[in-house]
Amino acid sequence: MTLLDSPVDGTRLAYDLSAGGAGEPVVLLHGSVLSKAIWRGLGYLPALVEEHPVLRADLRGHGRSGAPHEASAYTQDAFVTDLLAVLDHAGIEQAALVGYSLGARVALSATLRRPDRVTRLVSLGGSAAAQHGSVDTVFFPGVIETVRTGGMEAFCTAEGLGPDAPERRAQATRQAFLAADPLAMAALFAATDATGAVPDADLAACEVPALWMAGTEDRPRVEESRRAAEIMPHGRFVPLPGRDHGSTLWPAGPVLEELLPFLR
Repeated sequence: MTLLDSPVDGTRLAYDLSAGGAGEPVVLLHGSVLSKAIWRGLGYLPALVEEHPVLRADLRGHGRSGAPHEASAYTQDAFVTDLLAVLDHAGIEQAALVGYSLGARVALSATLRRPDRVTRLVSLGGSAAAQHGSVDTVFFPGVIETVRTGGMEAFCTAEGLGPDAPERRAQATRQAFLAADPLAMAALFAATDATGAVPDADLAACEVPALWMAGTEDRPRVEESRRAAEIMPHGRFVPLPGRDHGSTLWPAGPVLEELLPFLR
């Protein structure tokens, strides 16, 4: 694990860089309340490093990175500035960006801000639409207040991930959620809710090849992903049958069947 200080506000940023094949570098960006660990746990890292160097970053507020408690620390500008600083620190001039949920929005924002640094964009369960009310849709109504007052145990319970959750993967997800800082998550969710739409003109002007994937049961993300892909000149949308937002990444096989050829 490598650490550096964010040029935004000095927040600690953590990332791992795995040596891989001769393909272009790939950056993996996780979703809210998760960490870079998901990419190994769900099987993406072993598949990708066969062909690519892979950088996995903990977004601010997550994993081993610092966790500010102010919503102002979680703007898209802050996330993108962090990401560019990580790329510079790792000596990566250009990379393909692969993001899930929050990570997908960060990847999109970075692509639009610095298309010269991005070779390809992959959005998994992402959106270019205004995010007002999205955290209640992705998680459950009243999630911000629940996390702020009840902590991550209350969040897990509302998500159906209590101590008696039977499945091994559910328990792994629960442990990942419990490791999060509740005040940082409340701040992140508030900032996410305030995130506006990406203008259609910005999407239409982006020449970076883009692959958008979303579950057919992940509403409204599936419609938003399809629309963004249609607007982008080199965009393509692939539905993931039967999946909702939480199951976007698992099982990894059908996602990798589209992702690996796209990165090649």
